[in-house]
Amino acid sequence: MTFTNVLFYVFAAVMVLASLRVITAKNPVHAALFLVLAFFNAAGIWLLLKAEFLAIVLVLVYVGAVMVLFLFVVMMLDINIDRMREGFWGYLPLAAGIGILIVVEMGAVLWNGYANFAQTPEAAALNIGGTKELGLQIYTKYIYGFEIAAVVLLVAIIAAVALTLRKRKDSKAIDPGQAVRVKRNDRLKIVKVATVNQRAIDAANVEAAAAAAAAAAPVEPKEPK
Repeated sequence: MTFTNVLFYVFAAVMVLASLRVITAKNPVHAALFLVLAFFNAAGIWLLLKAEFLAIVLVLVYVGAVMVLFLFVVMMLDINIDRMREGFWGYLPLAAGIGILIVVEMGAVLWNGYANFAQTPEAAALNIGGTKELGLQIYTKYIYGFEIAAVVLLVAIIAAVALTLRKRKDSKAIDPGQAVRVKRNDRLKIVKVATVNQRAIDAANVEAAAAAAAAAAPVEPKEPK
């Protein structure tokens, strides 16, 4: 057994354990962190298969962007974990059946691929692990599938924005159209005020204070003659 095989079994074992913890962890944050660990081990397996581009894309896109977004959403939402896990064991038979079916299908595909894929120089030349080979395959042989996937992702983005864009009465939102069409006179108004003499104002204030003090002073009663 070579060192590469040892690394493969180590990465595979850690990835399987991390995947199990993703669906069994009670804390959503812990589940997201275990998913990050599973992605890192999957990237290690891609590196062993000499698919460096796929490995770095897996780390940058899923670990660096998607999982960080998941963590922010999970930590900002007030999730009731007990209520969320109600009826968990009721869905176990269906989930186990689907999981076993997926494993059988993947095993059949891999078995058929290993049985019909001979390790010859011609077969090694068909390896699409590199960036150049992957680009050639995507933009020549699989161009229609690639464009369809791009359209599906674009529709998903538009649908997500349309579903989350709602008007709330308690939100201080502005209409971008009105902000673009605003004029200078709508935001700024010049008011002409007559000039005044500060000394005259001070003198009037002093006179008013004196008058108020005189009015507030008690009046002495006059003695009868």
